[in-house]
Amino acid sequence: MEINQLHPLFVGEIVGLDTSAPITPETVAFFEEAMAKYAVCVIRDASLSDEDHIRFARAFGPLELAPPGRKRIAKELYDISNLDDEGEIIQPKPDGAQPADFELFHTDSPFNSWPTKWSFLLAYVTPPAGADTQYVDTRAVYADLPDEMKERVAGLTVDHDLFRALQRNGVEFEDEAMRKHYPRTTHPLVRTSASGRKALYMGWHGIGIEGWPEAEAQAFLDELYRFATQDRYVYSHKWRPRDMVVWDNRCTMHSATSFERYRYKRDLRRATINEYGPEVSAIEANKREPEPA
Repeated sequence: MEINQLHPLFVGEIVGLDTSAPITPETVAFFEEAMAKYAVCVIRDASLSDEDHIRFARAFGPLELAPPGRKRIAKELYDISNLDDEGEIIQPKPDGAQPADFELFHTDSPFNSWPTKWSFLLAYVTPPAGADTQYVDTRAVYADLPDEMKERVAGLTVDHDLFRALQRNGVEFEDEAMRKHYPRTTHPLVRTSASGRKALYMGWHGIGIEGWPEAEAQAFLDELYRFATQDRYVYSHKWRPRDMVVWDNRCTMHSATSFERYRYKRDLRRATINEYGPEVSAIEANKREPEPA
């Protein structure tokens, strides 16, 4: 196995890792070390098998199980596609409400009260243009903060609320049952990554700071978001079939770019793991008390 760095700050491309092969302790140690160093790893020529995908992810932690209702792929995986159960492109809705490309930087499952460790996104079918995934290393962002900003972020706890964040962006979400399943959750803004470097846990879903007036908190978080998403911190991954990209949700953010979703198929599937605990859905996980970061 070889690793090539794809960005000056982070991202390792791993060549020669067979995700269909038996997973040895040496493979686990190699990949844990690579993830600690690079935070985002690109595995080329991964197995296009749901079973191999799940088995590989489980070697590094318990799965965060996807919500029920997926028929096209294994029930343990998240369906990151524009396809219906028959594998055809989902057509525009007659009421005019269309899916939006997720073009804001975020982390997976910020509503989860215990830590979400890594996500494993595997490409089956990719459109000829667009639909890239962009990543930010928040360890590098923290390292570049001015000293006075590092003093300000120390000890802060941020409120993460997907529904309030959607409202701020002009989207009204009226499903109260889902709102209860994914409640507002607090996380420390600064945490120590697996590499030992400090990182920011942040995203567009951060909507407040405990103990701060709402307007002041939002202005500060917006300032931090603008700083973190400067071009020099961003790696843009151009997908090709059989790419598996693994990222550490605890020290990175990611964002999608748009594509012609009613013209081209996009079939990507994601496994997500937690740091510890039983395999449960995010809905069950957010009912549990988190362990200290």
